[in-house]
Amino acid sequence: MSLRKIWTALKGAVNEGTEAVADSQSIRILDQELREAKTELKACDENLTKIMAKRKLAEGKVESLRADIETYSAHAVNASEKGDNNLALECAERVSELETQLQTERSLLDGFLNSERSLKGNIAKAKTNVRRMEQQIDQIKATESVQKAQVAVSSRHLGANSRIKTALDSLDRIKSKQQERAAELEAAEELASEESGSSLDAKLKAAGIQPGGQVSSSDKLAQLLANREKA
Repeated sequence: MSLRKIWTALKGAVNEGTEAVADSQSIRILDQELREAKTELKACDENLTKIMAKRKLAEGKVESLRADIETYSAHAVNASEKGDNNLALECAERVSELETQLQTERSLLDGFLNSERSLKGNIAKAKTNVRRMEQQIDQIKATESVQKAQVAVSSRHLGANSRIKTALDSLDRIKSKQQERAAELEAAEELASEESGSSLDAKLKAAGIQPGGQVSSSDKLAQLLANREKA
């Protein structure tokens, strides 16, 4: 392998390692951002609670002022009908003051209502985004775990296949050696037979020259007749 190829391979390994570290760091960053977002949302919920409480107080003041306006308006009319003009004027002046206060409180109430409505909408969107981010992070982590498990299983499977192939190769070599040894033993037995003369005896018997060899049917019949005549 050339130095250029070796250098390219090394750079590829370094890049893969750098990317793996960067990916792992990215997940940590997302986790941290998710925790911070949840903390901010909790603070937003607390602020929303405070605004809603102030809105309720403003609503109570508005209702109270309206009731007072109705009451003093009725008092002004009654005093005027009874001929007590001074008391009627005082009640009318009180109604005027209450209406000014009511206008101020209504303005505050409208501000609280708008803030509450806007904050609720923004919080709802933020919570949706946080849930979506949390779901994606969980999915990424789960996929990463599954893929790591698959890589581990594949590696073990490849290792097992390699070991099995090595074992089968060993068996083939053993069988080949056993067959070679059997052939050598047969050759040795054949050589020993020739050296002891047993091979020659077997040839003579097959030719019918020695006892125990093969005999033709005509020779056998002649032998039987000769034995009968002797008897």
